[in-house]
Formats: sequence, C-alpha cells, structure tokens
Amino acid sequence: MYLNSIIADPERTARLIDIAQSSFLPLLKGAIFYTIPLTIITFIVGLILAILTALARISNVKVLQMIARIYVSAIRGTPLLVQLFIIFYGLPTIGIIIDSYSAAVIGFSLSVGAYTSEIIRAAILSTPKGQWEAGYSIGMSYAQVLRRIILPQAARVSIPPLSNSFISLVKDTSLASLVLVSEMFRKAQEIAASNYEFLLVYSEAALIYWVICFILSVIQQMIEKKLDRYV
Repeated sequence: MYLNSIIADPERTARLIDIAQSSFLPLLKGAIFYTIPLTIITFIVGLILAILTALARISNVKVLQMIARIYVSAIRGTPLLVQLFIIFYGLPTIGIIIDSYSAAVIGFSLSVGAYTSEIIRAAILSTPKGQWEAGYSIGMSYAQVLRRIILPQAARVSIPPLSNSFISLVKDTSLASLVLVSEMFRKAQEIAASNYEFLLVYSEAALIYWVICFILSVIQQMIEKKLDRYV
C-alpha cells in the first residue's frame, strides 16, 4: 500500500526524494560528530573501568571483590535507559546537575565497564596457571606478570567479544537521544517531526547505522585474521 501510493503519485515521489536528499547530510553529521565520538569515548573509558573491575574480581582482597560484584550486578541488572534517566533527570533533584553529553558518557561507560569486565575476567582466567608460575619463577612481580605475559594473551582472546560489544554500543548510542544528545537518531526524530515522513527518515537512519556496523564488522574480521597468525 505504501509503495503503491508513492508510485501512483509522482509529486509525492519527488517530495520523498527531496526529503531523503536533504536529510542525509544532517543525519551523517550527527553520526560523525556525535554518534561515533560518543561510542569511541565511552568504549575507551568503559574498557579502562572494565580492566580495573576484572582485576578487582580476581584479586584476593575481599572488599574489592565485593565492590566489583555489586557494581557489575547493579549495572547488568537494570536497563540502560533507566540508568541514563537516573543520571540526567534524577540526579538534579539532589543538586547534581550533569549536561546531556556528559550524562550519556557516564551512563554508557558504566554499562560498557560492567559488561566487558566479565569478558576480560574470563580472558584472564583462561590463561594457563603455568604462565603465572613461569613469570614468578624468573623474579617477576604480580604487576609485571600481568602486564608482560597475561594481558597480551588475554587481549587476543577478548578481541572478538569486545568488538561485538563495540558494534552494539554504536546502536545503543541511539538511547542518548532520550537525554537530549544531538546524535544521529535525535536528528532523525527532529527531521521526521518537521515533515511527518517517519518511515522514510527512520529507515534512512537505520541504513546509516547498518553501514557503520558493517564497516566495523569488516575491520573486526581483519583484526581477528591478523591475530590468528600468532596462534
């Protein structure tokens, strides 16, 4: 029905083409200047947090273990959207005001940190115990064994799941539109609200998301193929 109505009405077809052309650049700018930078920043911050959390989980210090477990459980047990709303809309009620972009960075970073910490922890634990013992036997400290022997091996194991997490994060950044961040999906909402062509504009945004994720998937395969040479 939708396609038939477009084909039967040349004026509407021309209008839709014009809307698609005029909306493409704003959507692309939203992706380049907001979606992609937001993804990269939050993934880097989240990855640092994930490494610290994973190390706390495998440490012998009970307090650190407990704090890390509570953090991971709380973040994984609540929806990301709720976390963003608490940070952006909830904290101002107790006097903590955070701008929209910073709120998005904090929310996504906490989420990435909790989920990827389990990936990193599993990768570290997958390293044979003999690797630790070999490092200690030649006089290395815990930090040296971890930095020089364990983490390089764990990094190779964790690349595929971490890459998947990064690709998922690209799509999850669309939730930032609900805390007023002008990323790509927010731009799509604004454009669609002005011309009422929701299906066209949202489909165009979805296409851009798909292209970005496809490119990242190709890069992921190239990295994995390169790492496989050392196995």
